[in-house]
Amino acid sequence: MAGIVAIVGRPNVGKSTFFNRMVGARDAIVDDVSGVTRDRHYGTSEWNGVEFTVIDTGGYVESTDDVFEIEIKKQVLLALEEADVVLFMVDVRTGLTAEDQDFARIIRGVNKPVFIAANKVDNHDQAYQAAEFYKFGFDKLFTVSSITGSGNGDLLDEIVEELKNVETQVEKIDETLPKFCVIGKPNVGKSTFVNALLGVERNIVADIPGTTRDSIYTLYNKYGKSFYLIDTAGLRKKKVVHEDIEFYSVMRAIRALEESDVAFIMLDANEGLTSQDLNIIGLALKRKKGMVILMNKWDLSEKETNTIKELTEQLKKKMAPFTDVPILFTSAKEKTRIFKALEKGMQVAESRQQKLSTSKLNEWLEQTIAKYPIPSYGGRAVKIKYMTQLPTPTPVFAFFCNMPSYVIDSYKRYLENQLRASFNFEGVPIKLVFKKK
Repeated sequence: MAGIVAIVGRPNVGKSTFFNRMVGARDAIVDDVSGVTRDRHYGTSEWNGVEFTVIDTGGYVESTDDVFEIEIKKQVLLALEEADVVLFMVDVRTGLTAEDQDFARIIRGVNKPVFIAANKVDNHDQAYQAAEFYKFGFDKLFTVSSITGSGNGDLLDEIVEELKNVETQVEKIDETLPKFCVIGKPNVGKSTFVNALLGVERNIVADIPGTTRDSIYTLYNKYGKSFYLIDTAGLRKKKVVHEDIEFYSVMRAIRALEESDVAFIMLDANEGLTSQDLNIIGLALKRKKGMVILMNKWDLSEKETNTIKELTEQLKKKMAPFTDVPILFTSAKEKTRIFKALEKGMQVAESRQQKLSTSKLNEWLEQTIAKYPIPSYGGRAVKIKYMTQLPTPTPVFAFFCNMPSYVIDSYKRYLENQLRASFNFEGVPIKLVFKKK
């Protein structure tokens, strides 16, 4: 986990173009995930081996009566509050404007690392003109072109170094213990669930506030289970939160996901899986976080004999192709299955950390291929020679082949499904890579 980068600035300076390049220009970068409004986007990016979340914000206008611009302003302020690093984008061709100066004043008040990206620089004269933006008082200024990508590498080099610094500032916790978060839309019962856990808990050791992230790590240690429960709800500034609770809930989910190992994704059993829930699940999947789905308020739902089975099938159909996720029907209010949820969370955390020996994997590979041989290509046999688990924080498996590009997608899915069934990766995103031997 590296952190969150917010791209901010006045309208039409090239923020979205830069965002699209960050989340779409490299093989290791996943697609963006749309937020609760069409103007907000969240994506996962990677640079120099560092993964981080990117937020694309709408154009900020200080003085306006336009209702949409007012909403955008609120959301920009929320993005600034949640970000670890701020990327302040300006337009060299337009030059320094009063709106830029207004924005710079706002940014100085949030006390975050700030990088100025002077955009639309295509020649030396424009690079020279960019120096006027030093008047804002920020010393990290880069000239870039969102369209061509010129200068982006130098900027991203510095950003990921700053993200590494931010990460090391969080107060030390026991990294051997899993970190859980509870996320979901407003009013699905997240606080009730957390209170149900902590209310019966009488052996909480400490609340450890993160020095830069305003999150609380509560150490839960009872009944043979030890983990950190991440709570980001309690320390937000209320003057910002009440303005736009829906957008804020997404921002908080992103922050909690960044810091956690396993996410309890809570849904309202009476509403089912919504588009916003799918966005959060998609982001958790792309950030390779463990997942447990909690269908909460089950005590208020009308039930028949096969209701759980039918709803589970419906949920998995909507979540396809990633369907290997534990789904529990809970009532935080009645404390129904909340400890079963903890057990599942611990299982997912352990599965996410398991390391399989190369000998064990290759024995499994031989048996798996024997059951269903690899389809040939153009009359030539496609062969997987051996496999190994890579030394990565989350499960990644490398398969070494004679013709890796001709291992068809359906066979890759077969291998993943067999891996999951054989080694219990329920709730854990895993990655398969195919390489030339």
